[in-house]
Amino acid sequence: MSPCSGLQVVASEAGRLASALPSSVVHKLAEAIQSCDPADWQWSKGRIAADISQPHYRSLATSFLDAWQSDAKIVSPEGVAAALLTAANSEQAHQQQQSVELVWTGPDVGVVPLRRTEQALLQVIDSATRRATVVSYAVYHIPRICEALVRAADRGVSINVIIETPDRLEGQNTYDTLKALGPSVAARCGVFLWPLEEREKDDNGKPGILHVKCAVADGRWLFLSSANLTEYAFTMNMELGVLISGGSIPMQVEDQFDRLIQTGALARV
Repeated sequence: MSPCSGLQVVASEAGRLASALPSSVVHKLAEAIQSCDPADWQWSKGRIAADISQPHYRSLATSFLDAWQSDAKIVSPEGVAAALLTAANSEQAHQQQQSVELVWTGPDVGVVPLRRTEQALLQVIDSATRRATVVSYAVYHIPRICEALVRAADRGVSINVIIETPDRLEGQNTYDTLKALGPSVAARCGVFLWPLEEREKDDNGKPGILHVKCAVADGRWLFLSSANLTEYAFTMNMELGVLISGGSIPMQVEDQFDRLIQTGALARV
């Protein structure tokens, strides 16, 4: 492999990594790589990975290191570190260009232009290239959203769907929420719930509920709304939300739910 080809591989992989990790983690990784000893690669790789405490971030960083050594070993540690820092700074500047739109279901009084709730949610899912998380209390009759989730999964997006199960809270044996998602979504996505034993309870033993409604993709897009995943929320109710593109908030929300899954606060169904 020529030096130019190796640099192209490293630059491409660094760009992907910088879009998936916080800037601080990428900078820390670049610093560790710059001071590593390629002659003792297994030891150096282990030391670099051990410095990244978050498991998902560590996995992504390890994949980057493997790609460097297998496909672009000709590139020096200094060159790899420079590529990471350049990618991180570029991604940070890109994310700071944040836009916020209001999203609405309800009477149209023509005061300001508003996005429709289902349209905004579909945009987040259809924009995902690597990962997406969708959270809702209620799920009922959402064929277009389910189709979008299947499309995203089929193009390689890793998807987590986090749901409340009001039917379970009421002591029933059926999982109507899972039925509403359908087998195609359940087969392609990680489906999680908040176990009763993990919830705070009041003096009467009544547990808290998962009342979040949001969707986030690639740490770049965030849809936050009062709307559940229901046909009424998309067509008949009065619902208000925001669609955020860029900035740090989408990644913070993504990290929050990742951490809830990793710590067991959310459990896979």
